[in-house]
Amino acid sequence: MSGFKPVRVQHLAEVVNGYPFDSERFDTSNGYPLLRIRDVGADATEIRYTGEFVEAAKVVRGDVVVGMDGDFKVGQWLGAEDALLNQRVALLRTDAITARFLLYALPQELEAINAVTYATTVKHLSASQILHATVSWPGIEGASVIVDFLDRETAKIDALVAKQDALVARLRERHRSSIAQAVEAVLDPSSGTRLKHFATEMRQGSSPQCESVPADGVTEWGVLKTGCVNGGVFRPDENKLLPADVEPRVEAVVRRGEIVISRASTKDLVGSAAVVEDEYPRLMLSDKTYAITVDPRVADPWFVSTLLGTSRMRQAIELEATGASHSMQNVSKEDLLNLPMSLPPVASQIAVTRALKEDAPKVDAMVGKAQELSANLKERRAALITAAVKGRLDVTTYGKAG
Repeated sequence: MSGFKPVRVQHLAEVVNGYPFDSERFDTSNGYPLLRIRDVGADATEIRYTGEFVEAAKVVRGDVVVGMDGDFKVGQWLGAEDALLNQRVALLRTDAITARFLLYALPQELEAINAVTYATTVKHLSASQILHATVSWPGIEGASVIVDFLDRETAKIDALVAKQDALVARLRERHRSSIAQAVEAVLDPSSGTRLKHFATEMRQGSSPQCESVPADGVTEWGVLKTGCVNGGVFRPDENKLLPADVEPRVEAVVRRGEIVISRASTKDLVGSAAVVEDEYPRLMLSDKTYAITVDPRVADPWFVSTLLGTSRMRQAIELEATGASHSMQNVSKEDLLNLPMSLPPVASQIAVTRALKEDAPKVDAMVGKAQELSANLKERRAALITAAVKGRLDVTTYGKAG
């Protein structure tokens, strides 16, 4: 296609800033949907506003909005209800075709801004930067043809990605089920043992203000994030770099063989556990993570960690978790230590964990292949969008033979 010319967003749309709604009127079930940064591209909001509806901050289904902190995400409001635009979210007010075109064309321009934006914590985007961002504009008729093409082609790719994601979910669920069966088959229900009976030490760290980048945990000091144990795998890179002017707490450093447990997280992740597989002499616990050492004569840490991830134990943890919202639940030391742990002899525990470790690479390989295909499809999707909105692809002849 021809006829593209560089045009600033200010000539295509009005940028409407979000409104500073009173947080005392936030609610999880009553009121109007409040569209915050986390809701960009969603069809529902976690928080609602119980005050009066502010017409100037109105967002309707299909409106294109931009998150102005962090990744500068661009997306549509997909909810059935009209929503309210919260502060640090911007609305692009224009006609439907132009809005759809900007939904495809603007993200890469904002990514370029994000890449050169300096920040010690969170990156911020201004309305002026959005207005002065430049896109290749094909005119309203050309934009209509392009967005129809992209809606159709990206939907096909998204369907293929969804199939791969569903396959990954099935593989992981099947693996979790086999783990639960293997672990529960050797438990001794008559023992009456609880975690506190063989936990020899339980520690907790602190959470100083840190940098947004991770530390290596060996030469640089870092503080673990709650997500470091999600999925039952210890992820040392899930940490934040400790500033040079903050004194590290050596007593909070994680130790090889310890079970690290998330103290605070969402309801489905609080209490997640994993064993520290290596030495990280400068990686510290936060105040939202516990570390438990178990008596090796009674318990194998890998078996205990695996047991904590079974559906039965997850249910027990979720029942004990407390918190004002679903997004931030807490579980206390006392509740964790009182969890029933009917352990078999250590030799049986080690045999089970060894068998599970041998099986894990097979599952990981299948999951990896599905994820690789999904990643390739997403790359293809991004390349197709770029080519279409930059005029490098004739969308009127794409895919036609001859």
